[in-house]
Amino acid sequence: MFPDQPLRWLLSFVLLCCLANTPVQLSAQSPTTLRVLSYNIHYGQGTDGVYDLERIARVIVAAKPDVVALQEVDVTVQRSGKVHQAQRLAELTGMAVRYGPTQHYQGGLFGNAVMTRMPIEDVRIQPLPYTDATEQLTTYPRGAIAVVVQSPQGQPVRFISTHFQHNVPDDRVAEADAINGFFATDNVPTVLAGDMNAVPGSKPIEILESRWKNAIDGEAAPSAPSPKPTVRIDYIFYRGETLKMVHSEVIDDGLASDHRPVLAVFELAK
Repeated sequence: MFPDQPLRWLLSFVLLCCLANTPVQLSAQSPTTLRVLSYNIHYGQGTDGVYDLERIARVIVAAKPDVVALQEVDVTVQRSGKVHQAQRLAELTGMAVRYGPTQHYQGGLFGNAVMTRMPIEDVRIQPLPYTDATEQLTTYPRGAIAVVVQSPQGQPVRFISTHFQHNVPDDRVAEADAINGFFATDNVPTVLAGDMNAVPGSKPIEILESRWKNAIDGEAAPSAPSPKPTVRIDYIFYRGETLKMVHSEVIDDGLASDHRPVLAVFELAK
């Protein structure tokens, strides 16, 4: 369902959360490849129980991404020290950031973000369908943030960060359908990245694959839990004739978060 209350506060926080960091301008000699990273950062808490954004930032910087889709990002939340994690990670990586909250939590906000080195032209925060929580069932509001950037060739490219429901299979199906309806009906080259909480071959992934190409490595390497991953639930999808995947991998890091980041490299046609 799409409750009115979360939608109202989402819109009211757009100015707060769409931070005006100055992106790093790409030169005319910039390569025509795009490196995209998807990373569920577990609100900065590593598998050792320590909150350490600098450690998260080092993992991101080592991957040399042009765009990063982040999930489970806290903004001034009590558990993570009331740090504006989106802004802090932007500072540590030298990227611009836009934040898409999905819920209030412990005095702050919780949600998704997109960081990029390219000029940002547009931002959209989109709530997704989900089942309301009850005393018997813990669920969380779900959403996506879509950021349109200007590519090195001057073309618009859209990047989406999202996070599907963790414990209600029907929610994940509805969220996949909603993503297709919101973002797979135009001709804008688009990369969709996030924690889908669904394994390869499951219905949500099949729904996405009906409209998107799956930028997954041939082995479909597992991404969670990070110390000894057993399941693949983190993905990068793409659509558009100007995008061609040339490489994909799950990055070997079992400490900074409970998920391993996923990297895809695209060739961007002129």
